[in-house]
Amino acid sequence: MKDMFGKEKYKDINKNLNRRFEEKKVLIAVHRGVWCGNIIENTVEAYDACRVMGADLFECDLSETTDGVLYMFHDGGEWRVLGKDQSILTMSSAEVDSLMCRNGLGEPSGRYLQRYEQLLKHYKNGELFNVDRSWPSLAKLDEIMQKYPHAISQAVIKTPVKEEYLEFFQNCPNKYMYMPIAYSMEEVRKVLSYPDINVVGVEAILFSEETDLFQNENIQWIHEQGLYYWANVITLGNKPEHRLYTGYEDDVALEKGPEASWGKLIDKGIDILQTDWPYQLYQFRKEKV
Repeated sequence: MKDMFGKEKYKDINKNLNRRFEEKKVLIAVHRGVWCGNIIENTVEAYDACRVMGADLFECDLSETTDGVLYMFHDGGEWRVLGKDQSILTMSSAEVDSLMCRNGLGEPSGRYLQRYEQLLKHYKNGELFNVDRSWPSLAKLDEIMQKYPHAISQAVIKTPVKEEYLEFFQNCPNKYMYMPIAYSMEEVRKVLSYPDINVVGVEAILFSEETDLFQNENIQWIHEQGLYYWANVITLGNKPEHRLYTGYEDDVALEKGPEASWGKLIDKGIDILQTDWPYQLYQFRKEKV
């Protein structure tokens, strides 16, 4: 592991991230917080729950309504979470606020979707979080973040590797910690060609061990560029595209033992594992690292 992730000129922004790496060596990221029973995904309650279970950072999905309000929600899950067969992206904030979330039993939970600003007001003490799905709304995200200056050193924003997103972060005066969602080394190199993006790491998505991003020499090269390597080990479902890290996902750790997946990835030099099972990974990390 590098002594410091990110560029020297952005070290003050990246200090919380690097402090956490200094303490833990390998970080545990949690997918939408811990959500089950009557706790709803992508809420402050779910994020608080995962932190109690040993998480070092949590993922926060964002969706923007027609009147420009950012909610913590992964679009596409409307029927499952809200019982409504309509994209949140086509709703107003008033419509969203009127919809009660469904709990793990599919029944009314008494809870509602939360706005992104609720997270920014709640976490003020260096807690780390990863902002996902915000790329259609980067200007709106920047506008909101400027109201909460403490959050610039807490939020790691990720996007696919597309020129329009890279240009945004290159030209944005606020140098947010940035992580590309990469499928190849070519994409990683493209991101690094932008000198004024505060790149701190790479999220690698791969479906085969033959992928160049899985090779040890490329993981080492990524580290040599001052970047961490993030593996998304959640198991989203039974389809091949639902397994985002070539057979080393959570289900393998739970069914065959943590060394069969989490352990092998830590041995390969993976710096951050994103999981749906933070407490189990936390217990394993205490023995492994």
